[in-house]
Amino acid sequence: MDRHQVTQKIISAKVAKQLRWADLATHFAQSKEWTTAALLGQMTFNREQADKAQQLFDLTDEEAAWLQIVPYKGSLASAVPTDPLIYRWYEIVSVYGTTIKELIHEEFGDGIMSAIDFSMDIQREADPKGDRVQVVLSGKFLPYKSY
Repeated sequence: MDRHQVTQKIISAKVAKQLRWADLATHFAQSKEWTTAALLGQMTFNREQADKAQQLFDLTDEEAAWLQIVPYKGSLASAVPTDPLIYRWYEIVSVYGTTIKELIHEEFGDGIMSAIDFSMDIQREADPKGDRVQVVLSGKFLPYKSY
């Protein structure tokens, strides 16, 4: 048993029970973005959250324990993603990454945007030419320090 197998069991149960990520988020009192990341194995559950997941997805005690172990984050199947939607994010960073970096440095100075002190919101934006995906990423700026 490992975390990947628990993730696959959660996905299978989600499909079988016809659940939506946004609906699952209400059970955990977290955003749909965090809840989805956690259920896909990218975040660590506390005991209470693991207990809720155990009930929702009919997990064993061992499987619930795996949810409370810090996962290996950012684990995609390949270095360059092959899924079209994930690849487009890779493409956005490849094309606009240097622009994002320059604009952040110009505005804030030498540092990074945290992916730890971070939030994300994904919404549908109606548009007569075809609906748009609106993604808002918000991370704390962390300056590099001299030492």
